[in-house]
Amino acid sequence: MQRNLEGKSIVVTGAARGIGKAMAEGLASEGARLIIADIDEDAAAATAEGIVAAGGAAWSVQVDVTDRARVKAMIGRAVRENGRLDIIFNNAGIAQTKPFLDITEADWRRMLDVNALGVLICMQEAVKQLLSQGQGGKIINTASVAAKQCYDPLAHYGASKFAVAALTQAAARAFGANGITVNAICPGIVATDMWKTIEDGFQTAGLTTKPNEAMDAFSSMITLKRPSTPADIVGVAKFLASAGADYMTGQTVIIDGGMIMD
Repeated sequence: MQRNLEGKSIVVTGAARGIGKAMAEGLASEGARLIIADIDEDAAAATAEGIVAAGGAAWSVQVDVTDRARVKAMIGRAVRENGRLDIIFNNAGIAQTKPFLDITEADWRRMLDVNALGVLICMQEAVKQLLSQGQGGKIINTASVAAKQCYDPLAHYGASKFAVAALTQAAARAFGANGITVNAICPGIVATDMWKTIEDGFQTAGLTTKPNEAMDAFSSMITLKRPSTPADIVGVAKFLASAGADYMTGQTVIIDGGMIMD
């Protein structure tokens, strides 16, 4: 059976769990050679080991995406193991729920540092490597439906994801002539550990009174009448990494079951 990503050198940040892990496993099933990058070194190693046990190729790297030296080392590991870099998925991110008037400068800086600056640094270092190779490549960022419509009390999270959409468009225009495409995935309500963090924040802020109340409220707006799982994101991730998406750039692809329609 033909595998669409056979031998492709791919880095996935935030790949130890949730959407990142599901995407990495799906990409590996198509023959990609994965760098599993995450701030949680042990969880990243476990994900890589699982891919190898299933017959795939994967190596784990501990990375803080706000640390340029660590990001350079991550890219260097991909080149060392696979001879080159072909694709990077900038998926690492954090979330926090806080009422608009309670967001502090520290909250803002932490959110924008990880979700926006971290993506910028990873994009910059990946582009440098791709340009040095001279054969193009792909960058796929994880944004959010919050990059399209933001909600209180997710203002700073939404701002960081709007920034990801902006970085996606700017880099697509900057490097298209070099054969580098840049797109973003915008997941909706996904049942992951990150959503548990958001849900807990709603309760802590007194905005909900019982578990899963926020998810139920948001899910009621979904046309397909259910929240998504990480597996729902994998098909689009595979497509964006494949040759089928070679003429697609600067786009933010919403995968939210019809929660919002752009």
